[in-house]
This record gives sequence, C-alpha cells and structure tokens, in this order.
Amino acid sequence: MEFYNKTGKMALGSRLRRLSELITEQAGKVYGYYDVDMQPKWFPVFYVLSAGEEKSITQIAQEIGHSHPSVSTIVKEMMKRGLVQESPGKTDGRKNYIKLSVQGLAINDRIRDQYTDVNAAIENALNETQYNIWKAIEEWEFLLEQKDLLSRVQDERKLRERKDVEVVAYEPKYQTAFKQLNVDWISQYFKMEETDYKSLDHPKEYILDKGGHILIALYKNEPVGTCALIKMDDHTFELAKMAVGANAKGKGIGWILGNAAIELAKQHSAKKLYLESNTILKPAINLYHKLGFKKVTGTPSPYERCNIQMELNL
Repeated sequence: MEFYNKTGKMALGSRLRRLSELITEQAGKVYGYYDVDMQPKWFPVFYVLSAGEEKSITQIAQEIGHSHPSVSTIVKEMMKRGLVQESPGKTDGRKNYIKLSVQGLAINDRIRDQYTDVNAAIENALNETQYNIWKAIEEWEFLLEQKDLLSRVQDERKLRERKDVEVVAYEPKYQTAFKQLNVDWISQYFKMEETDYKSLDHPKEYILDKGGHILIALYKNEPVGTCALIKMDDHTFELAKMAVGANAKGKGIGWILGNAAIELAKQHSAKKLYLESNTILKPAINLYHKLGFKKVTGTPSPYERCNIQMELNL
C-alpha cells in the first residue's frame, strides 16, 4: 500500500482496479465453492439472460453498460463453455440473438442459494465499513457522467497556469509581439488587410493617441496574447485585435484578456463594448457569448472578413 500512499488520489483508477481484481479473484473462489462453472466477468451477461429472454449483443451491452466488443468477447467465451447459444432473431433473421443454453439454464436453477449468501455477505461487509462503497460508486458514476475526468483535469490545469498570467498595459517594447500575434491568427484564417497594417504598425497613432488602450497578456513574463480597446465615442469602445499565441491555447488567456478589457472599459466610464468577428471562429464566438456579448446589426464594417457584430452593455 506504500505505492498508493506516495501517489495519493491521482492513482484512484489504479487502486480501484486493484480492488476490482481482488474481488474478482475472490468471487472466482465463491463460484468454485458452489460448484458453479462460471467466471465472475461473465456474470452480468448471464444475469440479464437468466429470465430466459433472448437478447442481441447490442441489447446486452446497453443493459449492463459494457462496450459491444467486450460483450461479444464474453459471449464467445460462454458459448465455448456451452452456457449460451446463438440463433437468428424471430422477427429479424439478419440479427443473431443470445440466450442461455440448457446447461446455462441448469446453472440458473441452482445458483439462487449462492445469490442469497453472496448478498448477505456483501451487506455484512458494508456494515463493517465506515463508508458505504456502493453509494460512493453511485455518486462517482453520477459525477463523471456530469463532467468527465479529462474536463476536470483541464479546468485544474487552467487554474494553475492562470496564476502565471499577468495582464499589463501596452508599452513600445511589446509592439513586435502585438503585431505578430495578430498577423499569425489573421493569416491562419483570412488575409491581412490595409486597416490591419495601419493599426498594427502604428498602434500609438491609430489606437492609443485616439483614447484607446492595448492590453498584453504575459505568461511567465512572455507576451502570449493581446487585445485592444478602440475608442468609438465617449461611451463606446470597440474590442479589437484580440489574439492568443498558438503556444498558449487552452490556458484561458482569451477569457482573462476579455474580462480585463471589460473592467478597463468600465474604469473609463464606457457604457458599451462593440466587436466584429467571423462565425467560422467558433471558439472566439463562444468566448464572446460567455463574456456577455450579444449579436447586433451595426454599421458596415471596414473589414472583408467580418460577418458578425456583437455588443455588450456595461
């Protein structure tokens, strides 16, 4: 058990597998004790067929929550042992159905006492424990159906990496990064336009000197993302030039920048944020929706690539 003390909760799957293997090994001895010729892993398939109804592989898999290949393998093993038999369906001859054989039915008739004793033994074992593992398993199955383990790990990674993200105001030393980040994402999906070059080559004249702002996201002190607030009037900024480097995807940089831009706009008494984008940029559109932006019909855009306009009331 020293291994699990060292690894902690991250070895949960391995420890559950160890417990499963232990119970399976001991269950095999129980079948032997009752002189029942069956392997523990066959039991779910055997049980769903025990009522005497024939079922397809797909039906069995759905009922016991196993994969189709897994059930297919078990059925083949049980057929070799003579416990089940396969036959064309009565209503659909193209499908094969599985049912207990005469030998399987014979086991079904004499396994009842084993069921009774095993259930009682498990109940007694559960009563000896402080935590009911059966209920805990139900809870874990529910939790992982609502949000799988990968999603949970991804969220934790974002939280950890966000601690190394800092959003700072634009300085001339970030001009190269500001331009390159935008050129990279624009060139990936569209083509650079004249308006792009003006603002990216001369951000001071086209954005800052006109009352706008530029934010730079630093990850471990390296610029990995950017966005700009371009002043449209006394109460409105355009959220523009948002870009995140390919090497920083998945860290929540866009979300951090978006929220920082919203807070900055509020600090400057803005009542509205406006943006232009393209619907092929699904992650970006989803981000804007999460930030609270709604689709609007605005004035014609100077950008060829724009096919959606959105606004956020502050």
